[in-house]
Amino acid sequence: MLVNKEKRIQYLGFNDFWFSVIGVLILSFTAAYVLNDSSNLSLIEAILTLVASSFFSACNWFINRAVLIRLRKKYPALKDSFTRIFLLFLVITVTILVIDFIGVHLFSLLSDSVEYHFQERIRSLVITILLTIMIMAIYEAIYFFVQLKKSIRDEEQAKQAIVQAQLDALRNQAQPHFFFNTLNTLRDIIDQNPKEDAKQFVDKLADIYRFLLESGNANLIALKDELKFAKAYIHIQSERFGENLKLHWNLPKDSLDAMVVPMSLQLLIENAIKHNVISKSKPLEVTISIQDDYIVVMNPIQKKSTQLPSTKVGLQNIKKRYALMSDRSIAISNDENLFSVSLPLLTMTNLKGNS
Repeated sequence: MLVNKEKRIQYLGFNDFWFSVIGVLILSFTAAYVLNDSSNLSLIEAILTLVASSFFSACNWFINRAVLIRLRKKYPALKDSFTRIFLLFLVITVTILVIDFIGVHLFSLLSDSVEYHFQERIRSLVITILLTIMIMAIYEAIYFFVQLKKSIRDEEQAKQAIVQAQLDALRNQAQPHFFFNTLNTLRDIIDQNPKEDAKQFVDKLADIYRFLLESGNANLIALKDELKFAKAYIHIQSERFGENLKLHWNLPKDSLDAMVVPMSLQLLIENAIKHNVISKSKPLEVTISIQDDYIVVMNPIQKKSTQLPSTKVGLQNIKKRYALMSDRSIAISNDENLFSVSLPLLTMTNLKGNS
């Protein structure tokens, strides 16, 4: 433990080599010259006093340090700090008293003039105990700081894991939602069109799922990539609705590198198609534009007399994913004539944890 740097850092929170050297020297000089009358000592006696004081100070230091490490192994958590500190202070007091008693008695074997008188040594013992407590308190303060940082880091990692799990659940929820609605569309094509149209639809659907697989498990995607997915979806729907479905794109090139949550644009277009009448007499016009760092999907409200089955997860799914990724939320507007949803265009600076 004394020579292993990794062990010192693990249990003490820092490499205390020089701290120990300087601390032992301070205790040695304090015990040898500050707390005792050294004015009448010869040079040889002064040197011997310093050597003896250094030896016993080192014993005191490393015994208490070893106890400190032992207590940290047994009571490592921040919640155990009071127990650990109380026991450490108790051990410090006992250790100093015992070492002082042994040291004075060893000196008495070398000189008949040396005797142990506890009352005379109370002042020096109290000061030594206080100095040692102060030094060990530095150890504890550093350990507390390191543990606090570790606790905060672990808490942040746990939060990130929870957020990631929620995002995974929402992403997995969105894909079945898309699959459910495309199957409804395929059913309508089979009912109304030749088999060849259904085959083409399945081919395009396969292209879309290939795109989903290639996009992986990303929580955010560049707008230009989301557009590819949305336009592939529109291509499928155009086989069903023909000229009755019209898309108007107004997207400046400088906005295409911004990020959105995956499948969000496609889900909005899908909702517009699903909940509105699309016919030759009432074509549906969907406008996709950029307004103040938002991508806005807007369509006139042309309610169907009968609605297709819905899983009710589209908008809520997008809302929750945006809420997990950023403090910027989506905006929904419905004035009975126009329905619009605005998706924030995100950058790395306005993601949670990066602001």
